Amino acid sequence: MMMNWETIFSTQRVDQRTASDGPRSGFQRDFDRLIFSSPFRRLQDKTQVFPLPGSTFVHNRLTHSLEVASVGRSLGSMAGKKIMEEIKDTAGDSIEFYKYELANVVAAGCLAHDIGNPAFGHSGEKAISAYFIDHANTMIDGRELRSFFSEVEWADITNFEGNANAIRILTHTFKGRLAGGLGLTYTTIASILKYPCGSTSISNQSKHRKKYGYFLSEKNTIIAIANNLGMIADNDAGSDGCYKRHPFVYLVEAADDICYRVIDMEDAHRLGILSHEVVKDAFINIIARIASADDDIDKIVSTYNKIGDLNERISYLRAKVINTLTHEAVEVFWNNRKQILAGTFNDTLIDNIDYRTNAFEQVMNVSNERIYNHDTVLEVEIAGYNVMSDLLGLMVPALLKDKPDHKDNKVLKLFPLQFREFEENPSPYAKILNAFDLISGMTDLYATELYRKLKGIEIPQHR
Repeated sequence: MMMNWETIFSTQRVDQRTASDGPRSGFQRDFDRLIFSSPFRRLQDKTQVFPLPGSTFVHNRLTHSLEVASVGRSLGSMAGKKIMEEIKDTAGDSIEFYKYELANVVAAGCLAHDIGNPAFGHSGEKAISAYFIDHANTMIDGRELRSFFSEVEWADITNFEGNANAIRILTHTFKGRLAGGLGLTYTTIASILKYPCGSTSISNQSKHRKKYGYFLSEKNTIIAIANNLGMIADNDAGSDGCYKRHPFVYLVEAADDICYRVIDMEDAHRLGILSHEVVKDAFINIIARIASADDDIDKIVSTYNKIGDLNERISYLRAKVINTLTHEAVEVFWNNRKQILAGTFNDTLIDNIDYRTNAFEQVMNVSNERIYNHDTVLEVEIAGYNVMSDLLGLMVPALLKDKPDHKDNKVLKLFPLQFREFEENPSPYAKILNAFDLISGMTDLYATELYRKLKGIEIPQHR
C-alpha cells in the first residue's frame, strides 16, 4: 500500500464539515488562526533553551516557531514544485495545491509544532511525567494514585508528551469554546503528527513510534484524520490507531531540526558561552561537508571576511547554513519519496544528511557539552521540576478526591472555565487532562509567580 500525492490533502476541518468561501484558502486560514491564537502568543514567555528574560536577546518558543515557519514555507514551496512536475500529466486540482498551498500547510504546521510544550523547556515535560511516577503509590481517598487509571491512561500520564498536548490544544472542544479547538484542516494537523501512535505503542525501533503523538482522549479524531487522508496503518504496533507518518511531517520536522541545531549555537555566541571561532568553524564545517555547497564555500568565506561586526558575521553564516540545509533536505525528501509514500522511510531528513556527511558532528558535540549542560540551562530545568511538581501536588489531589476539603476547593477555583470539564466528567483521566490543560498553558513567568504565591513565598497583592 502507498499513499498518493493526490489524496493526502483535504480541506476537511476538525468538527467543521464545509469549507467557507473567501479570498484566503483553508490552509492560509490555518496559518492565520494559529498566529492569532492565545496558545501561540503564550509561547513568547516559554523557554526555548536559555533563561528568559535577559539583557541579551535569545530565542523563546515564539521566535523559534516563527523562524521554523519561515524555513518550513521554503521547504514546502520547493518540495511542492517537484511534486507538481511529477504529477502534472495525471492530476487536476492537485496541481494548484502543490503549486500554492503546500508551503502554507508546512508553515502552519511549523507554527503549531511547539504549541503543546509547557514552561521551562523540555524539563517541563519531564517534570510533569516525574510527578506521577514518583507519586504512584501516594494515597488519595484511601486509594493509590496509580489505581485511578487504566493501563493506557497511565501510559499517557506518566509519559507526558508536548506533541500529544499540541494535538489536544488544536482539536479538543474545551468548555465554553467553539467545537474542534482551532478548527484546523486535517492536512495541517497531520503535518505535525511526528508520532502518529498512542502511548502504548512506543518503540525505539521506529522513528514514528519513538514517542507518542496523541492522548487517548483524541484517538477518534486522529483515526478520522488518518482515514480521510489515506494514512497507512501500522499493523506491527499491536494496537489500533497507529499509523505511518504523513509525508508532510518530514518537511515540518526538518524545518524544526534545522533551526534548533543552528540557532542554539547563535544564541550561545551572543551570550558569550561559545567563542566566535568555535561557532564560525562549526557553521563553515556544515556547509563544507555537504557536497552541493562545496563550490560556494570560498565565496561565503570571502563575504564573511568583509563583515566587521562579529554578531553579524555569525548571522550571515547562520543564514548560509540554513539555506544549504534547506536545499539538501528537499533533495533527501525527493530522493526518498517512494519510501515516504509507502511508509517505509525510517529516518528523518536531517539525520539522513548527517549520516551521509557527518555535517553536524561538531555542532552536536559543542551543543551537548557546552550549551545544554551550561549552568543557566540546568538551573532553569531544575527550577522547572520544582515548580511543576509542587503545582501538580496541589491540583491532582483536589481533582481526584470525592469530597475536596477547603484548600482543595480553593485550588479548583483557579481553573478557568474552559478547563473545568471535571465538573461534568467524573473520569479521573479526564480530570488529570484538565490539570495538563492548565499547567501546560502556563508561561515561565506565570508558573513561577503562581508557585511563589501558593507556597507563601510571595503574598498576593490586590490588583
